[in-house]
Amino acid sequence: MTNGRETPSELREFRDAATGARVLQVTSHAGSINHATYFLQSSFTPDGATMLFISNRTGGWQLFAVTEFPHGIVRQLTEGAPIHPFSPAIDPDGRRVFFVRGAAIWWIDLATLAETCVVDFGTGSMGEPSLDRAGEWLVAAIKKDGQSGLAVGRADGSNWNIIPYPRTVIHPQFHPNEKEWIEFAGDPAPRMHRVKRDGSALECLHQHGNDYFIVHETFLGTTGDIVYTVWPHELRVMNWTSRAHRTIASFNAWHITPNRAGTKILCDTNHPDDGIFLVDVATGQRRLICESKASNGGSQWKTSRYALAEDFAAARSGAKATGTLSWMEAGTDTVYGPQWTHPHPSFSHDEKSVVFASDRSGTTQVYVAEMID
Repeated sequence: MTNGRETPSELREFRDAATGARVLQVTSHAGSINHATYFLQSSFTPDGATMLFISNRTGGWQLFAVTEFPHGIVRQLTEGAPIHPFSPAIDPDGRRVFFVRGAAIWWIDLATLAETCVVDFGTGSMGEPSLDRAGEWLVAAIKKDGQSGLAVGRADGSNWNIIPYPRTVIHPQFHPNEKEWIEFAGDPAPRMHRVKRDGSALECLHQHGNDYFIVHETFLGTTGDIVYTVWPHELRVMNWTSRAHRTIASFNAWHITPNRAGTKILCDTNHPDDGIFLVDVATGQRRLICESKASNGGSQWKTSRYALAEDFAAARSGAKATGTLSWMEAGTDTVYGPQWTHPHPSFSHDEKSVVFASDRSGTTQVYVAEMID
């Protein structure tokens, strides 16, 4: 058994060349890919004592933790069949971590490392799960029997159903204040939609075409509004009720993570990579936190539209050029990834540091940079 295996700390420390910020390199395992949880999820337990990361250092993708952060040991949490590398999501109480294997959602008890299957749809595949604020409900994108949709149910394994949708679903998330509502992306365009948890009231929130490249939409903290990027031009916010849109700032904001209050937004940048920034929502003013020095793979980020089948055919020999695809279907394709070459910045639990990934050393490792006032 490898779950529970403990290895020494891999911590290193340096100062960022651009800002002087203290940066912790949390992982330094040679020859493996290591990245934090997806930018829409926290990498830290609520007490800030444990930081999760994903690594293929044992062969397939597994979940690991740095205990007593930042100086603690590295502990392997999962073993066996690989997990979806961007799927871990921490329960609000910090005791459990939900994750995906294939078309099943599991959770692991961080104290005992016992695993429990929440729901298993058999054949197919699922994206990352998202919890409501109470940790009662889960939602995840699903593909099964050629049909896309949203899988929704309770974290205790009850009341699960699939809401069908005619296109690929990406990043479904519960409204922070109205847990009967789910916002999700339909790939490629139009992008932003919402639906009630029971499958009713499905509607498009913003009509646009393929040349209007909306990405990385998420709720603006607990405000209930939606923040998104129009790549590579603007960082914008949409009012959940009125559907009014406002430009926060005009620059190449890429992956975005709001703080809980919805007053600040973390983002990385690409083409060019100017670094990782903290943006004030009210004024649009931004402050450089640190450099990422990540390779930021993906040919599609050089364009201002969604990928079509011919884009994938050009990148992957023998690809069948029919319809539209997404990075979820592309695997390690060069069109939108590899995803682990992207920084995907997110806040530490106390919102005083930024967690990000970078392959600056040749392989992707996990970094934490302090935010200097």
